[in-house]
Amino acid sequence: MTTRPPTPTTTAGATTTASATGLLIRPGTPDDVPAVLAMLDAAIVWMNARGNTEQWGTTPYSRKQGGVERVQRYFTECRPFVAELDGVPAGALVLHTGPSPQVPIPPAGEPERYVRLLVSDRRHAGHGIGAALLAHAVQEARRAGVALLRVDCWAGEEGRLVSFYERNGFSRTEEFQVGAWPGQVLAQRVGPGEDGPGR
Repeated sequence: MTTRPPTPTTTAGATTTASATGLLIRPGTPDDVPAVLAMLDAAIVWMNARGNTEQWGTTPYSRKQGGVERVQRYFTECRPFVAELDGVPAGALVLHTGPSPQVPIPPAGEPERYVRLLVSDRRHAGHGIGAALLAHAVQEARRAGVALLRVDCWAGEEGRLVSFYERNGFSRTEEFQVGAWPGQVLAQRVGPGEDGPGR
């Protein structure tokens, strides 16, 4: 599916992005937490149905110890964004100034924006919601004058998720391990003049 690049607009200090597909990306609020938890729960069901029980386990995210509180912190302490289709939340992105301290990932050594969460509603698979949110992350990093955007993800299943980020302009950097959970850090230079999905 080919669409024109997302167009950012600013209203009362809040940046939104609209695309040719009718997707609207707006700043998130604590009121979005229930919808995001529902997306995370549905993502686990989808993963498990495909035989993937290692990435996020089998317990609904909303019932994991600390799960609800973590998403609430995302929407009060970080920079959350929500993608809407026809006024209904269909995806979410959370940016921060660095990786979670709970993950063994070294600091970048320079200012950065870090993708702490990226999730989309499986009912809207194929609409390019994840790619649009990552393009928005690039725009947000540039708007903040930051030249580095990083993300980490599950590296299992032959690196399928890693490949998704590579298709969206990221390159592999460090690998890491949390117990038996394999992870991969990816980075994208997003300074002025850099090529990437946000251009």
